[in-house]
Amino acid sequence: MTEVHALVDGPVPAQAGSGHDRPDGPDAEARVRELLARMTIEEKVAQLVGFWEKEDGEAVAPLQGEFADSGRLEDFSRHGLGHLTRAYGTRPVDAAARAAWLWKFQRDLVTGTRLGIPAIVHEECLTGLSAWKAATFPTPLAWGAAFDPDLVTEMAAAIGASMRALGIHQGLSPVLDVIRDPRWGRVDECIAEDPYLVGTIGTSYVRGLQSQGVLATLKHFAGYSASRAGRNFGPVHAGPRELADVLLPPFEMALLDGDARSVMHSYAEIDGVPVAADPTMLTDLLRDRWGFDGTVVADYYGVAFLNLLHHVAADNADAAVQALSAGLDIELPTGDAYLTLTESVRAGRVDEALVDRAVLRVLRQKQELGLLDATFDDEPPGAIDLDSPEHRSIARRLAEESVVLVGNEGVLPLPAGRRVAVVGPNADRQGALFGCYSFLNHVLAHHPGVETGFEVPTVLEAVRAEFGDSVTFAAGCEVDSADRSGFDEAVAAASAADVAVLVMGDHASLFGRGTVGEGCDRDDLELPGVQRQLVEAVLDTGTPVVLVLLTGRPYALGWALTRCAAVVQTFFPGEEGAGAIAGVLSGRVNPSGRLPVSLPGSAGAQPYSYLHPELGEGMNGTNLPATPVAPFGHGLSFTTFAYTDLSVPAEVPTDGTLRVSVRVTNTGPVVGDDVVQLYGRDLVASVTRPVAQLLGYRRVRLEPGASVTVELTVPTTRLAFSDRTLTRVVEPGEVDVWVGTSARRDAQARTTLTGDTVAITTESPRWTTTDLR
Repeated sequence: MTEVHALVDGPVPAQAGSGHDRPDGPDAEARVRELLARMTIEEKVAQLVGFWEKEDGEAVAPLQGEFADSGRLEDFSRHGLGHLTRAYGTRPVDAAARAAWLWKFQRDLVTGTRLGIPAIVHEECLTGLSAWKAATFPTPLAWGAAFDPDLVTEMAAAIGASMRALGIHQGLSPVLDVIRDPRWGRVDECIAEDPYLVGTIGTSYVRGLQSQGVLATLKHFAGYSASRAGRNFGPVHAGPRELADVLLPPFEMALLDGDARSVMHSYAEIDGVPVAADPTMLTDLLRDRWGFDGTVVADYYGVAFLNLLHHVAADNADAAVQALSAGLDIELPTGDAYLTLTESVRAGRVDEALVDRAVLRVLRQKQELGLLDATFDDEPPGAIDLDSPEHRSIARRLAEESVVLVGNEGVLPLPAGRRVAVVGPNADRQGALFGCYSFLNHVLAHHPGVETGFEVPTVLEAVRAEFGDSVTFAAGCEVDSADRSGFDEAVAAASAADVAVLVMGDHASLFGRGTVGEGCDRDDLELPGVQRQLVEAVLDTGTPVVLVLLTGRPYALGWALTRCAAVVQTFFPGEEGAGAIAGVLSGRVNPSGRLPVSLPGSAGAQPYSYLHPELGEGMNGTNLPATPVAPFGHGLSFTTFAYTDLSVPAEVPTDGTLRVSVRVTNTGPVVGDDVVQLYGRDLVASVTRPVAQLLGYRRVRLEPGASVTVELTVPTTRLAFSDRTLTRVVEPGEVDVWVGTSARRDAQARTTLTGDTVAITTESPRWTTTDLR
């Protein structure tokens, strides 16, 4: 079998309400230009803004309350509308009723405005469609832990199908920020600390979503995750080499290999220049170098932030001119800044040609979606199952593949008949399974009393279903509280049991309302509140402890790995996550997840990445090593795997391919999945290089005693980097290559890249392909 991540073949499916396939060619271009020529300046600017219908007290975006109400939608859209913001995901609404409203609104745009152009409807879809009663999948950090691009494509296609059926055209995902500091709250939205893993998984998501006719939006371009001290909105001081070699490759892959149709700018400033006003990022790199021809949309309120937060613009009108000139096409979620463009054009403060440039991009995208011919005279969808058996099957498989067994002293799997005490604040809480942009934590938190709307077993319920009536429960404490009044009950429950399963971790929310999520950063990496003290109190009983973590970031767990009988790490595993956890505890599920981010030794060692040069280990010249307690790629199984017959060529041309093969055998007693990981290290280069770098990977399933040979074909461009002139090159020299169960070395060999230094281009291959034989 050959694993090749190819683009989805065939035309993009028609959007609901259109009945047309994606057009192209000179006739299509002539049409949008003719339409532009008939537009007034008011009609042009209307295509460059969104509208967000909100109610008082709703706060699901940063500083949302600081912005004035946009008025009535009917008045706002009298000249047309570019985007309709979050029609389904702002509050709990019945999907069928909302679709009927949406179809009527779009029909009114067609019949009630001079040009009759419908709006693009966008919605969040980070862990599934952000709508009431819609399936909620594992968070992106769990996608990274699964190391399964094909399953992520399947998930995204299912999400896209739901969106398309409801008349949603654009999804604000995936997040391609490479994790640089686990203290940053938005780690739970990210895929991994390795850019290649982020790029392959993220591009797979793009392909799945766009296969259903829904545009993917790459977030957050770029550098957002490298903020100073892991603080959201913090300044970014990444150098151009870190930007080029670590932070940008996932975006390049998703655009050039995934054909992503939209990009959202980062809130960040990089070395003092906000990305939203930086033409070197939004035009020179994105358009001129990478050839991107889709739309650049603003992160919510990001244009106005040039005035309000960055102070590089005197007012919102100045901010609008700067952003438009830099290459930002559409202001979201409303038009706080871009609506001033009408007066700025008339006053000569901005060339109308820049407005035309952005409008053409919007019109082309609407034509691609079939919206220029849409009438919305067809019937909107009636009752639609947004959490179908197909959704749940995908959610279950992804959750099971993403569970990481970090440590196990032989206690797992638990034999039948054991008395199990389930303890902890996340054991009987639905929200503990979901990330910050899940509908439950993002929206329903503002609507107490409204039902979840779909089945979400808690870990406690799943463990009771797995082990029967011998399971007892005590919460012990809350997620983030100093209250220890429940300790005695928890200790008593654990003392009376054969094993204690302690379910700890995070509460995901936004803007300081949780322990992880957007605007929920940390200045330490201890478990929140008194959770560690609760674990230690239970450990003191002598009852074996299985620590189960539901988190959105890695925590410092060295103390737990030395004392607990087992440590199970999950990253918000979604609606089927509790069953996956219970299955691992019983042995019904053989864990196969691998850490997509290093488990840190301490907060003081941050920022840390396994992609560090030798001096980044802190082993020379300092008394403070940065060594993590578990490395990137680590994960245990209930079976064992052996690697033999590693084959690496002695020499490879600098413009060639490195063909590596290794024999993998399941040497244990049960069927299991292994994630074969190929790493390399450039031993001598013109700039410092990391001590390990993921070159490729492949998930394989093997029966006991079975073997398979995994062949990885690695383009030498996987070893490329920015040299002293900031040219991306492949240099000749020796390279260590190894296959292992993590970034730590296992079976290894050495090869030599021969020939001249080769500069790489956008035409150079970026993907490692794999075969099994």
